[in-house]
Amino acid sequence: MSVIFVMVTFPLTIFFCVKIVKEYERAVIFRLGRITDKKAKGPGLFLILPCTDNLVKVDLRTVSFEIPPQEILTRDSVTVSVDGVVYFRVYCPISAVANVFNAHSSTRLLAQTTLRNVLGTKNLSELLSDREGISLSMQETLDDATHPWGIKVERVEIKDVKLPQQLQRAMAAEAEASREARAKIIAAEGEMNASRALKEASVVMSDSPCALQLRYLQTLNTIAAEKNSTIIFPLPVDVIQHFMQWKA
Repeated sequence: MSVIFVMVTFPLTIFFCVKIVKEYERAVIFRLGRITDKKAKGPGLFLILPCTDNLVKVDLRTVSFEIPPQEILTRDSVTVSVDGVVYFRVYCPISAVANVFNAHSSTRLLAQTTLRNVLGTKNLSELLSDREGISLSMQETLDDATHPWGIKVERVEIKDVKLPQQLQRAMAAEAEASREARAKIIAAEGEMNASRALKEASVVMSDSPCALQLRYLQTLNTIAAEKNSTIIFPLPVDVIQHFMQWKA
């Protein structure tokens, strides 16, 4: 009956029979409630029956959307706020139309729940240091779940991880204490090395009294270079004993 109606009113119905879809679109045709072909139509021009066919266009371009900030409790009982970005596209128009009511909305909701489920199994340290691994895990999980819908998840990225202010102050205090501890350890090692060097120098000077005298002269030269008005010069006891013996 539809074909006869088209043939009878051919000059007018031609405008209703001819359809055009763009390069990035595909058309899924339902004829009396059933999908006519196993493959979507397009791109380009094709014909439909105006009374019995229903046309649904599907966009094949990559779509991106932001995951709203989610309050997540990590495995080590720390509450953080995390958001992200998901990139996906439709690779099978027939599955995207026939297997799910709204493929885009379903993918958005699934991305939010997947973000919660994946990050709930991670520690805070893993969340801060292994974003690439978490993004890859989320992409694989989403891709497997949306495969029956004709959706291909191309990329998932973690945008920002917001920590509570109290936790930020605690982490800053911990980092500062760690730096101070390392500085004290380095200073203690320097003092130990200096004491060893002084011990070795004292052994050398005890074997050679002239070395001690030269050291006194070097100290005097260093003090004089600073242009001080008063110079205190330590007189060796050995020199005094030498003059006392000579006088006797």
